[in-house]
Amino acid sequence: MNAIKLYHFPLSGHSHRAQLMLSLLGLVPDVHIVDLASGAQKSAEFLALNAFGQVPVIDDNGTVVADSTAILVYLAKTRDPSGKWLPDDAQTAAQVQRWLSVASGPINNGPCRARLITVFGADFDPTDTLQRAHAVLQVIDKHLAGRQFLAAAHATIADIAAYTYIAHAPEGNVSLDGYPNVRAWLLRIEGLHGFVPMPVTKAGLVA
Repeated sequence: MNAIKLYHFPLSGHSHRAQLMLSLLGLVPDVHIVDLASGAQKSAEFLALNAFGQVPVIDDNGTVVADSTAILVYLAKTRDPSGKWLPDDAQTAAQVQRWLSVASGPINNGPCRARLITVFGADFDPTDTLQRAHAVLQVIDKHLAGRQFLAAAHATIADIAAYTYIAHAPEGNVSLDGYPNVRAWLLRIEGLHGFVPMPVTKAGLVA
């Protein structure tokens, strides 16, 4: 069986979710860089993989999966015999889904969007975006009080979905200083065997 193809952009937090999950599972993908700056995501070839023109996409020997959270689910179901990354019991599965939704909603509209403003010049309201970022971080910091991970006693795909844009929030002028439980959680993710970082951009508070 050939390696999974990963269509990836190194500075995309969504792409990093897929890259990180593959590495945590001990998988070495065949990486295809999609140059977003040149519009490669709008090419006919790439649109045949994902009609929305977004990274990441994986091609698992003919099974094409687009969308970062969908990829996390797919990899957990097909490459994790332990079942820990996406547990089957109803309560934990529901908690994982909850945090996947948070990653796609409040985290995307807060820390992710803040970074889009400073790193890529996206046209969002900075004041509103920073308020959204701190609102979700306050909830997560409170949730993590007395907890090691978001959805279970161990890391799940919920943690992987939430990690990258929170870890890189300072690039969007979002300080993590007031969130000790979040910072401790980030360190636990970074301590997982197989962890790989996303490159840091010298922007925002990191400049």
